[in-house]
Amino acid sequence: NRLHAADVTSSSFRLIWPKLLSQETGYYTLEYAPIDDLARKRTKQVSGADTSLMLSNLTPETTYEVALIPESNVHYFPPQTTRVTTLAEEISPAQVLISESGPHSFHVSWAPTLDSVIGYQILYGPLPGNSVKLLEVDGQRNSTVVENLAPNTTYLVTVTALYKSGMEKSLSAKACTQEGE
Repeated sequence: NRLHAADVTSSSFRLIWPKLLSQETGYYTLEYAPIDDLARKRTKQVSGADTSLMLSNLTPETTYEVALIPESNVHYFPPQTTRVTTLAEEISPAQVLISESGPHSFHVSWAPTLDSVIGYQILYGPLPGNSVKLLEVDGQRNSTVVENLAPNTTYLVTVTALYKSGMEKSLSAKACTQEGE
């Protein structure tokens, strides 16, 4: 029956607390800050009718000190405090796998797929060499087939995740096609 957090991600969490006030008897002041940088404290006012609030735009892998201060015009309620640590940021792609390789094609898959990624670019070209081709797939997919390749050739494959934020993350793998008939 205390202030606590749920639905913790790398950049957000939901705070839940017991019903102490009502719309008529006051409101809550919520203060939160990273414990290693309390000067960056932020404050929100929350209706007395509420018993939860989502905090977002937080820093990954950071412990936040959170204080809920009931501002009642009827009773004194002591502030409730809790500490919440956000998760490490998931990065995509964290792994790239090559499979089902034939003389003229192979299958590329990657993980994890995240909601924060709009799409993936798959760049591939023979090694050594600088002729590179590009495939684009949407952010919901986690694999594609690369075709029209030369047999018995080593390819460098780079999967780049394009994040909604504009950030990009790339990971490369080598793939070899089989010998032709």
